[in-house]
Amino acid sequence: MKFTILTLFPDMIMNACKESILGRAISSGLIQLSVIDIRKYARNRYGAVDDYPFGGGAGMVMQASPIDEAISEALGQDPESKDIPVIYMSPAGRVFTQEIARELSSEKEIVLLCGHYEGVDQRIIQERVTDEISIGDFVLTGGELAALVVMDAVSRLVPGVLGNEASSEEESFSGMWLEYPQYTRPREFHGMNVPDVLLSGNHAAIRTWRLKEAIRLTVQKRPDLIREEKMTKEEKKLYHQVLEELHES
Repeated sequence: MKFTILTLFPDMIMNACKESILGRAISSGLIQLSVIDIRKYARNRYGAVDDYPFGGGAGMVMQASPIDEAISEALGQDPESKDIPVIYMSPAGRVFTQEIARELSSEKEIVLLCGHYEGVDQRIIQERVTDEISIGDFVLTGGELAALVVMDAVSRLVPGVLGNEASSEEESFSGMWLEYPQYTRPREFHGMNVPDVLLSGNHAAIRTWRLKEAIRLTVQKRPDLIREEKMTKEEKKLYHQVLEELHES
């Protein structure tokens, strides 16, 4: 899978993508990364790609022409490039979720546009952008951090990137439930012991315990995620057990 990121700060992207799982995925060729510096298409000797907004107002707006040329470079001349998503990281976009990450992971290539200042010329959004994505209701200095979040979340779903395919299926937000509690050595830490069931070797009991604890955490921390009509028979049974236990406590 290929990511092309259009930015005013290419080093910010490149440095972050040298580390951890993303770095290994890029080194192994499972993920391709191309970073395009929008400033190289500036129409002036100062490298400025922003200007004052028509109608007045605070701040500056990124100009259409440099972004347009950067997008053209990203898409190239391949006729199939018209099907490549061009995503603008925008507070006005749909809020990023694991479901959207899974949707994007089926693409062969994605272009991510990082805005700055007060945003980009609206004509670019109308003519070249195919989707807008927000990573939450807060303000960032620019779109680079948001683009990295999307790239990281989507890359984890590309086969081979995690190494253990079960990891992406079992972790938080892959389904309705948050991830169950995890433990490692030592068995005792500050007077707290690893639950006995995890040391039992009984895989069926461990699976049930993990599901029940995942349900418990979701009820306590993110009840907004729960949809009883989407539960399996086993999940529904454990869900009501958890509710009863929490009520009694």
